[in-house]
Amino acid sequence: MVKENYKIIPLPKAQWEGTIIPIGYTTYTYYDVTVEKNADGYGIKIEKKTLDEPITHTPEEYDFPDKLYAPHWEKAFAWGIVDEGKETPELMACIETCPEEWSNRLMVTELWVHESLRRQGIGHALMALAKEQARLERRRAVILETQSCNVNAIGFYEKEGFQVIGLDTCCYSNTDVEQKEVRLDLGYFLPRAHNLSREAVVIRPEESADYRGAEEMILGAFWNKYRPGCNEHFIVHKLRESDAYLPQLSRIAVVDGEIAGGIYYSKALLENDTATKEILLFGPLCVAPKWQGRGIGRMLLEETLELARKAGYEGVVITGEPDYYPRLGFKTCDQFGITTADGKNFDAFMGIELVPGGLSDFGGRFIEPEVFENISEKENERYTQSFDAPPVQKFPGQWQE
Repeated sequence: MVKENYKIIPLPKAQWEGTIIPIGYTTYTYYDVTVEKNADGYGIKIEKKTLDEPITHTPEEYDFPDKLYAPHWEKAFAWGIVDEGKETPELMACIETCPEEWSNRLMVTELWVHESLRRQGIGHALMALAKEQARLERRRAVILETQSCNVNAIGFYEKEGFQVIGLDTCCYSNTDVEQKEVRLDLGYFLPRAHNLSREAVVIRPEESADYRGAEEMILGAFWNKYRPGCNEHFIVHKLRESDAYLPQLSRIAVVDGEIAGGIYYSKALLENDTATKEILLFGPLCVAPKWQGRGIGRMLLEETLELARKAGYEGVVITGEPDYYPRLGFKTCDQFGITTADGKNFDAFMGIELVPGGLSDFGGRFIEPEVFENISEKENERYTQSFDAPPVQKFPGQWQE
């Protein structure tokens, strides 16, 4: 656990770009790397050995020292601990990440803790941010590079769940093996999820005894996802008291007795120059992190859309993830001739017709229930204090500050 006086904060590029990270270490052991050709192919051996003389590396010896927001990491994002007690704020610890988009992996490009702060859980807390970013972005792995002589770092990464995934015997020079400084690539693999069978999931109406557990699930699903913290759990709390809420369409998903997901419907309107039409809005649709990627969201959506269709509703409009909902049949609202109340359109503003022409034959402006417009941030903060919520944190890709 990181002490409260060591607060990890985002390090904005505009302020910290080019900041040199004084990475240095002395080691008395190393991993000896040998690559041998044999009759059957190649043999690779990585063996821990003791040095005759210790190896020391300092930032001053490198022509290209480690620094934050190097130009080749175009989508980098950094967090750190800053000592604000000096005339010029001093960096005391940091982690920087950058997505490797083509492989859907997240790379840790920098990780450093000042020697005065080591062995206090700060490295673990920094790495937890990278793992959480990878989870939020649905990356398949977190990867990083270190050197075969940086034994302490390798030991730390192994404790964090990393394993060797590759090596490069000529990354830094043509004599890396002889200099006992071979690049090692390490990877941490996020848990793989497999779809649950429909029989394994109980989908049912929410009962009053479920309220607190459902809100805990909602908070966990949205925390730090679209903004630092979240308010979706509070929205559901307020929605249940609203005349717009439709409990007869809303459902929760239960797996092994645990609330694993939920979808909450309310009435909304389309308004054009001559008339109004009642349609549906759902939000949130969510699944607890533990159960994400296992088909629960799709089950909830398909079952409740059929309920809505049978109840006579002709369309649904939402604001949701542009990378997710189109796979389930949603289209951007401009394709239905629908705009927001103030005449706008954007990728996350989507809809689905429950009957042909249910949205497109009417078009108009989308009017959401007042309950969604009157969410007080102060009330949300007070309500959230009753939950065991993780720290509020900025992540790249969040929609709101």
